Amino acid sequence: MADKPLYKRVLLKLSGEALMGAKGFGIDDAVVDRITADVVEAYRLGVEIGIVVGGGNIFRGVSVVAAGGDRTTGDHLGMLATVMNSLTIRAALVAKGVPAEVLTAVPMPTICDTFTQRAADAAFAAGKVIVFAGGTGNPFFTTDSGAALRAAEMNCDALMKGTQVDGVYSADPKKDPTATRFETITHQDVLAKGLAVMDAAAIALARDNRIPVIVFSVHESGSFVDVLLGRGRATTVTP
Repeated sequence: MADKPLYKRVLLKLSGEALMGAKGFGIDDAVVDRITADVVEAYRLGVEIGIVVGGGNIFRGVSVVAAGGDRTTGDHLGMLATVMNSLTIRAALVAKGVPAEVLTAVPMPTICDTFTQRAADAAFAAGKVIVFAGGTGNPFFTTDSGAALRAAEMNCDALMKGTQVDGVYSADPKKDPTATRFETITHQDVLAKGLAVMDAAAIALARDNRIPVIVFSVHESGSFVDVLLGRGRATTVTP
């Protein structure tokens, strides 16, 4: 257990579904308040934080394909949903007294600034939390891939995946009571076993850049900070 954060700069990946709470759609303000309170606590410990949030609580591009529609259009709609979530996260952080900025891979200058590495470096240097929106800016890539890409570009020490369960399991523990939980596992083993941690492109990108992926449950208050301090329940995916 550490008395100071194990990592100096991290990328926190949140699913859009995490923001729904008990709702079937949209954003639960209480959940946003809890998650951003954890981010604020981590920020005040001196951790530099980037955040990538999905858009599945508002729109999932794959649903367009399932209905026989165009994948590119569906993914573009999903990117817009991530911008909505990112603006919500930024507003909640600013309301708590933490400077934050949204940088999007999809240019929309009336709403927020466009991502460049230079802009992100400047925002970190200014002491801001950065919310990276718009995924990679390209269709056919998930926000998991966007998170791994930003973590690599920004030289993050770890990619923190806040998810529905408290680590990586051999199977879905909600469906299979015999599923085994891993304390540590390698990127290569995740890929070889086909484990549903992040999509394969994201895991491969993290592996190739030697970025550990820390998988933890985002549903418990304080879990993000606990993991940063080495006392939380999580699985570490190692190079």
